[in-house]
Formats: sequence, structure tokens, C-alpha cells
Amino acid sequence: MRVCIVYDCLYPFTIGGAERWYRNLAERLASGGHEVTFLTRRQWARGADPAVPGVRVRVVSPRMDLYAHGRRRILPPVLFGLGVLVHLLRHRGRYDVVHTASFPYFSLLAAGAVGKRGGFRLLVDWHEVWTRGYWREYLGRIGGAIGWRIQRACLRVPQRAFCFSRLHESRLHELGLQGELTRLDGQYGGPPAPEEPAEAKPLVVFAGRHIPEKRVPALVAALARLPELHAEIYGDGPERRKVLEAIAVHRLGDRVRAPGFVAEDVLERALSTALCFVLPSQREGYGLVVIESAARGVPSVVVRGADNAATELIKDGVNGALATSASAEDLAEAIARVRDGGEALRASTLDWFRRNAARMSLENSLQVVVREYTSAVS
Repeated sequence: MRVCIVYDCLYPFTIGGAERWYRNLAERLASGGHEVTFLTRRQWARGADPAVPGVRVRVVSPRMDLYAHGRRRILPPVLFGLGVLVHLLRHRGRYDVVHTASFPYFSLLAAGAVGKRGGFRLLVDWHEVWTRGYWREYLGRIGGAIGWRIQRACLRVPQRAFCFSRLHESRLHELGLQGELTRLDGQYGGPPAPEEPAEAKPLVVFAGRHIPEKRVPALVAALARLPELHAEIYGDGPERRKVLEAIAVHRLGDRVRAPGFVAEDVLERALSTALCFVLPSQREGYGLVVIESAARGVPSVVVRGADNAATELIKDGVNGALATSASAEDLAEAIARVRDGGEALRASTLDWFRRNAARMSLENSLQVVVREYTSAVS
């Protein structure tokens, strides 16, 4: 089968759950004998090789900063959408399936515009569906109204759709998605669970992009209320300066580190012995890191919220704790509950992972996707 995967970010040049999903999908399809092309924007030095085994990586838009003032810029996704449109028009009939993320929306609109003339079936992943209110909060009254209408236009494109949470499955149905929808439960492709969790250190870990909706500075404020704990805050982004400022303001430099991006083995060692992983996000489409932590017997702290699908992965007191809000008081209280749960909570977390491992596995989702490819082409 000839498959074209479309996403403007490629792991590990940019890091996130969607990036890993598309990288894993491309490699899995290629290893299964399918012909795979990956359309993306340039994220590496000119002349470098992105080296995805068995996959043709094609650059359709230039290297540009995605964020300005903590928000996604409009120009990069527009240029990426135009690049996708030109590529698909030039290569009409080359692909059996085009599989794209819904966001950034212009690439989906481009694939929809080529439509049947391209000779392919369109499959779309809806990692998130934003409400009208969240669009207004994110981009203001005018920008939010435009974003909402673009999202609605994408929902009207004929497609075979996937999502990764009950929250966004419900929103897609409510907003009138034009096509069939399947919810995929799994994205975990890491190592099997150990026999028992490693002994916990008095250490809290965060890893991810430092952007406003992740609310990373809130973790620093919470740690100021927990003097017995240390923290490793990994990652980078437009909010990094605020994280460093918060560490300085609360005088936590002796027990809270923010080293930026680190090698995978460094993160692995820290996470395996952490007391918990803390995800203060306002908005998550899935929350893969919750599963990655649970696979090591490490509970997670997640904040309740109308746009946070990661809460679906937490059973309070079983594999972590749900914080009422991202305030310093509420976040510290949730972390303290995990601390007080001790080794019993770590054992319970590992047991939760084992019971749900097959359902939440990457392989389980990939099998569903490949079956849908075959069905779509037939």
C-alpha cells in the first residue's frame, strides 16, 4: 500500500506525543512492507539526513519558528498547507492513503481540496477539538472566531477519522464530523513493565514543552510548599524564562533544576526513581507521559479541567492523583497525597498499567489503523 503521512513536526527534531505517534506509525508501516512518504517542514540543518528507516521524508515548507509570544504563529502552518497542496497535486495518483493530523488545519484543508482527484482516501487524526470558548481565550475575539470557523471547515471535509480520548470523541460527534470515527486507546510503545517499581526518591519530574497551556511555572510554586522534595523540570519553550524566574523568586535553586532538553537515558533514569510525574496542563489531547510513567510504577499528578483529556488516564488513588486546580495549594496537596501513598501506590500504579497494557499499546492502535487503511482502499 502507498501511504502518505502528513505532519509539520518530525520526532526527534521536535518532541511531543503526536510527533512520536507519526514517527512510530511511519516506521511500523515501512517495516510491514508498505511504501511510506512523510511530508513535513524542515527542522534540521540543510544537507542533514532525517533518517527515518524505510521512509521517504519530503520537505514541503521551510524551517521557521512555530511559536511567538507563547502562541502558535499563523505563517508556518499556512506555508505548510500550501506545500502539502502543491505536493499532492503534483503527485496525483501516487498514494492510496493520505493520513494527516487535523492540526495544523491548513494541511487537512489542502488534502481535502485535492480530494478524489488525488486518487487517495483521507484519514485524519483529531488529537484535540477546541471549543469556541477556548479559541477565544487562545487567540482573542477575532482570531478565535476565525480559528473556530477553520476547525469547523475541517470537520466538514469527507474523511475517516481517529481520536484518542472520550472527551474529543464526544466533541467530534457533537460538532457533526463528516465521516466515520474510531477512538484509539493506545500510544505506548515503550519497554514492558518491570517486576516491581524502583525505590522512589523525593523527586518530582516534569518533561515537555514550556508553553502557556502546560503551566510549568505552577509546579515551581507548588514545590515551594513541599520543602522535602526536589524536582527535575525538563524541556524548553517560550515559557522557559518564566520557569527560571519562578525558581529564582521562590529561592529553590538548591532543589529544583531546569536543564532544558536532555538525553533520553537521563530522563529515563530520573523518571524511573521519581516520586511522581506532574502534568499541570490546562489542555491535553491524550497524556502519553501518564502511561509511560505508570509503566515504571510511577504515579502521575494531573489537573482537572474541561480541556484536559489526560484526566481520563488517572484513577485517583490507584495510579496517581487529580488536582482540583493548578494553584500552588491544590497542586501541592495532590503531590502530597502521592507522597503519602508511598510504595503501596507505586505497586498499585504498576498493577494498573499491567491490567491496561494491551489496550493502551501502540501496536494495538496501529493494527486498527492498518485495518482501516485496507478497508478505505477497498
